[in-house]
Amino acid sequence: MLKIGLTGGIASGKSVVAARLKERGAVLVDADALAREVVEPGTEGLDRIVVEFGADMLDDAGRLDRARLGGAVFGNQERLAALNAIVHPLVRTRAAAITAAATEDAIVVQDIPLLVETGQGAAFHLVLVVDAPEDVRLQRMQELRGMTEEAAHSRMAAQATRDARLAAADVVLDNSGTVQHLLDQVDRLWDGRLVPFAHNLAAGTRAPRNRGPVLEPHRTEWAQQAARIAARLAAAAPGLVLAVDHIGSTSVPGLAAKDVIDLQVSVPDLEAAGRIAPLLAAAGFPAVRGMESDTPKPDAPDPSEWLKRFHANADPCRAVNVHVRAAGSAGWRYALLFRDWLRNDPAALKLYEGHKSELAARFAGSGSTGAYASAKEPWFTDVAWPQMSAWAGATGWEPPSYTS
Repeated sequence: MLKIGLTGGIASGKSVVAARLKERGAVLVDADALAREVVEPGTEGLDRIVVEFGADMLDDAGRLDRARLGGAVFGNQERLAALNAIVHPLVRTRAAAITAAATEDAIVVQDIPLLVETGQGAAFHLVLVVDAPEDVRLQRMQELRGMTEEAAHSRMAAQATRDARLAAADVVLDNSGTVQHLLDQVDRLWDGRLVPFAHNLAAGTRAPRNRGPVLEPHRTEWAQQAARIAARLAAAAPGLVLAVDHIGSTSVPGLAAKDVIDLQVSVPDLEAAGRIAPLLAAAGFPAVRGMESDTPKPDAPDPSEWLKRFHANADPCRAVNVHVRAAGSAGWRYALLFRDWLRNDPAALKLYEGHKSELAARFAGSGSTGAYASAKEPWFTDVAWPQMSAWAGATGWEPPSYTS
């Protein structure tokens, strides 16, 4: 199933998005509703709150007095942490149960106000952030919720910053305009990304790529995107994934590149690579057969040193290549050395960019990147390999040491 995390600051319009996604067919898991459910009378959650905060947190009917409890924890980080330690694990358990009951082809949306604050982004295939400028949100809180300006500022200050939420977002839904403008964005997202993503995920297939080798100027957001995806890959197989590194052209500042994120997943050996394959597929990166070896280079010709497992994205709107290699193998070392050589040698970057640009122009009308990639391969062996090896020797470069 496709797992979506939905969040946004107070008065951003998150509830409107959640309702629309449910209308379109999503299974909605509302963290706020679950937070109320797990502290109903007779629950473990309410019993623990009474033990921690006292029986005066109950009203005359024996129910939780939310206003009183809110007053006890607001502005007190220690007491708020104690409350969260009771409620959050119970909410996550209920959310997991609802998710587990959904069908394999379902799109499950978890509406989590504190998703960023609690660091849950890596648990989802995508994080959606509903965003609006702070002045717009302040106006909404005062006009629609009757808050004073001071109270509105205090509520906003108690949440993650807008910049932190945007950094965690795979998709940003802009709610600075009309409600219809927001709903239109949700509909386009549902039809153009979420439904095909869920279909590919259920089928265990990568998303189609029908674009030729188009090079784009370097984007600073590539590194941020790579970091989010790397966190998901690491979370998919804890204990077996030693590290996830951003490699390839998008990892080199200043280098024009195809809009494809390449990541190297380091594992102890290829047996571990096989074991994590279904876990990576469930995380949105199914295995691709027929791409299980790199080309051996002259100084390390043993073919077994160049074996890998290759995965690619099921998400139709974010191209990702995942190269799973044994830590310490020749292919693993080459990928890291090549990246670091380009990052640190301006002449090497210029040389490679010129080669890429010439080939991209030659194969611009091909409709795929296969011929382009094949044509680049001799350059990696004949030009890059001796130069980067010499650079490594001159600078004392060594790969990182990863241990399980």
